[in-house]
Amino acid sequence: MGITGLGPHGERAVPADKIELSEEDAARARGGRYKVAVVLHTTSSDWARQELAGIAATLGAYSAAVIEVVDCRFDRNRQNTELLRLAQESVDAIISIPIGNASVAPGHKAIARAGKKLVLLDSAPSGMSQGDDYVAVVSSDNSNLGEIAARQLSPSLPNEGVAGILTYSADFFATNEREIGFRKWIARHRPDVTIVRGRFDRVEGARTAFERLLAENEDLDGLFAAWDVPALGAIAALRVASRPLAVMTFDLGNAIAEELVQGDYVKGVVAQLPYDQGRAAALASLLALVGRPTPSWIATPGLAVTRDDVVEAYQVVWHMPAPDALRRLRR
Repeated sequence: MGITGLGPHGERAVPADKIELSEEDAARARGGRYKVAVVLHTTSSDWARQELAGIAATLGAYSAAVIEVVDCRFDRNRQNTELLRLAQESVDAIISIPIGNASVAPGHKAIARAGKKLVLLDSAPSGMSQGDDYVAVVSSDNSNLGEIAARQLSPSLPNEGVAGILTYSADFFATNEREIGFRKWIARHRPDVTIVRGRFDRVEGARTAFERLLAENEDLDGLFAAWDVPALGAIAALRVASRPLAVMTFDLGNAIAEELVQGDYVKGVVAQLPYDQGRAAALASLLALVGRPTPSWIATPGLAVTRDDVVEAYQVVWHMPAPDALRRLRR
């Protein structure tokens, strides 16, 4: 699976599975016994838990430790405050997923000014440059994820059909790229399809945003949801309304995997590889800490998942066997 999308500054990606430490660098890293903090948009999603698992396991293999995990609860002000605090703490590196763009630049810039290494997940805030302000951006190939989603949703869209997009209102590189990739594929391969969009300011408002989108577009045939948690909100609304609709989303969390197997609404999922992304972010941090250069953009591919291969895909994404409940549902 190749990486086709570009990074936040137009960079070509180095695949995440190419990031490794030499024996010499590994020995130096173990000797440093580095301390790393992780700043996440949320810690409640399956994606976040797998991202953190990949980071912690990889750092632990090199005698480094995650000393703090910050849950920003999708609050940009909180993220700035926590980063400004961490800039003054006894920590060697910080791995952070920016919640937005220019609004969270101050907190992130403070990390480099404090002499600490900063590895970013998914995007780089405005005005920040690799080398001066951060070590690397580690992300999924989000543009390609959007194209895969369009390809998977297309069979559920009739001729002259209507596709809805339910996305995050913040200026968020990852979700923006998914939408761009989706729109490009539809324009190229399904120019007959009309696209409409709904936005949510907070994840808790995704269901309400979808209900509004549906009320304004009663002819909706399919939905592209920015990730699995908002998709679940939309599915809950569809069940209450007894409204059939094909849903396509991202991230193979447990709940969305079960929805995919049941097949009532979810017709496909584009899985990110958060454990692998976390592993690459941890390795990039360690490389920087031992004085080695890192690529500016490191990316993981997306994985198209259907009901037929969800159990096998779960093992690839989660690095563990699928739960028995999921196996029983697929039978």
